[in-house]
Amino acid sequence: MALANTAFFVSSSGLRRSRVSDLDFAPQLSPYESLTFFPVRYRSTQPGHAFSRKKNILHASTDGLNAVDSTSLQMQKSDQDADYIPMPIVLIDQDSDSDATIVQLSFGDRLGALIDTMNALKDLGLDVSKGTVSTEGSVKQTNFFITLLDTGRKVEDPDMLERIRLTIINNLLKYHPESSVQLAMGEAFGIKAPEKKLDVDIATHIQVKEDGPKRSLLCIETADRPGLLVEIIKIIADINIEVESAEIDTEGLVAKDKFHVSYRGAALNCSLSQVLVNCLRYYLRRPETDIDSY
Repeated sequence: MALANTAFFVSSSGLRRSRVSDLDFAPQLSPYESLTFFPVRYRSTQPGHAFSRKKNILHASTDGLNAVDSTSLQMQKSDQDADYIPMPIVLIDQDSDSDATIVQLSFGDRLGALIDTMNALKDLGLDVSKGTVSTEGSVKQTNFFITLLDTGRKVEDPDMLERIRLTIINNLLKYHPESSVQLAMGEAFGIKAPEKKLDVDIATHIQVKEDGPKRSLLCIETADRPGLLVEIIKIIADINIEVESAEIDTEGLVAKDKFHVSYRGAALNCSLSQVLVNCLRYYLRRPETDIDSY
C-alpha cells in the first residue's frame, strides 16, 4: 500500500511529500503493523499569541492494539463529563438590594425553571419573583428577589433566612439527587453521602475586618451544617453585638458567611473583635446539632 509508506509535512514554502523510509526515525513495519494518525494540539508560548494549531503525529502499532483515534478520546471525555458533579452554590444577599433579599442559586448548567423551588419558598410566606438568569462559562446562575408576603419587606429574621437556605438545599436534593455528594445535608438525606469529610477545626476560619467607622465586617468560613446561621447569630447576640446585614454563601460542604456588625452604633475595637472571634471559634468547633434541626 503506497499510502502506508508516505507522510505529509507542511512548511512555509508549501506542501511537499516525503517517503517515510527517508526519515532517520522511520520504523520498519511488518505486514501486520499499521499506521495511525492522531491529533496533538500545540499552543503558542509567545506573548500576544492566542492561537493554537494541530499537527498529525505518526504512530505505529502492532495489530492495532495501541492505536489511539479521535473517536475513543472523545468517548473518554464524554464519560468524564458524565461523572462530573458541579458545585452547588446557594448565596443569600441582603446588601445588594435595599427592598428585597436576593437569593442566587447555581448548580453547573443543570438547573431548569426552578418552579418547584419558587413554590416551596412561597409556602414559607414569602413573595418570590424570579430575577435575572446569567451564565458564567458553563455555570448558570438564577437570582430570586424575595420579600415577606404580609409586609412586603426584605427578610431579616435569621430563622427565616436559615429556612430559606435549607428549603433550597432540600429541593436540590429532591430534584437533583446527584448533588448529595457535594452537600453536607447529603449525608443524612441524599442518595449518596459526600466522599469528602471536612474537619471542623481545619475548615473554620474567622476574621474581623475594618469597614468604616460605624461597622465592622465579620467573615466566617466553616463546615456547613443545618442550623448554622441561627447558631452564629445567637453567638453574636449573646455578646451584645448587632448584625446589620449579612451575605450567606453555601458552597458545597463549606459555609462562607459575611456579616456587617456594630457595637452601640460603632465599629468593633480590637478587644471586642478578639472576644467575638474566640466565642465563635469555640462554639463552631464543637457542633451539637440535633437531628430535628434538619
